[in-house]
Amino acid sequence: MIMIKKLIRTKNKKTIVNFSILFLLISLLIYFADLDNLQETMFKPEIVKDQFPKIITQAAKNTIIFTVSGFAGGSILGLFLALMKLSKFTFSRVIASIYIDSIRGLPAILILIFIAYGLPIAFGIRIPGAYSKGILALSVVSSAYIAEVIRSGIQAIPIGQGEAAEALGMGKVATYSNIILPQAFRIMIPPFTNELVLLLKDTALISVIGVTSATKELTRFGRDGVMSDANATPLVVTGFIYLILTIPLTRLAGYLEKKLSHNK
Repeated sequence: MIMIKKLIRTKNKKTIVNFSILFLLISLLIYFADLDNLQETMFKPEIVKDQFPKIITQAAKNTIIFTVSGFAGGSILGLFLALMKLSKFTFSRVIASIYIDSIRGLPAILILIFIAYGLPIAFGIRIPGAYSKGILALSVVSSAYIAEVIRSGIQAIPIGQGEAAEALGMGKVATYSNIILPQAFRIMIPPFTNELVLLLKDTALISVIGVTSATKELTRFGRDGVMSDANATPLVVTGFIYLILTIPLTRLAGYLEKKLSHNK
């Protein structure tokens, strides 16, 4: 308990220091910058107004669709990979390890480009639509990380619980679904939330696969706005929307992690 309190105090001190540095940087920017020019090039009210409501109804909506769908697909694939890695069969463990290590070792943008352009060229596999390509790519990217989260969560459960369930006549599937996974899920929630935040930011990479005007996510929407208006205001608005989406999730992950530590 004492160690947990010390850890919380340390985190609070770091937060105060970070905000102090941010405040200092903003103060210096305001002091040295040409405020009129800064407002004209980065905070122009007319351009801010023009971004709405499309930045919400189209760009933010698409970003959320890509994130949630990619996370769902990655969780399903990640669960199978985690179970393969925990399998008693060497072949399953090797296949899962190769997949996880390869995906985690490659840049996410390379995986997106391969799915969008490499598969049609190399294997003649054409995935229709930007939504399908983006969701598949994000599912593949996130599955490797989610698999490790699930594996760690399962291994954190005392092995005796699984053995006791099997001794009572429960099969492997029943043991995992009724005993192991429900307990492991509680441990997995904080890292799952962190992975969701990372995946949300990875949606910015989808712009490389040629999205249409109807499937633009936030970053592509902001970039197109900069090019059409010759002004940085659309990027500032886009960044603000990202913060609205990511900061609550980041705080939620920290809260859940803290709560889990208190309950141990």
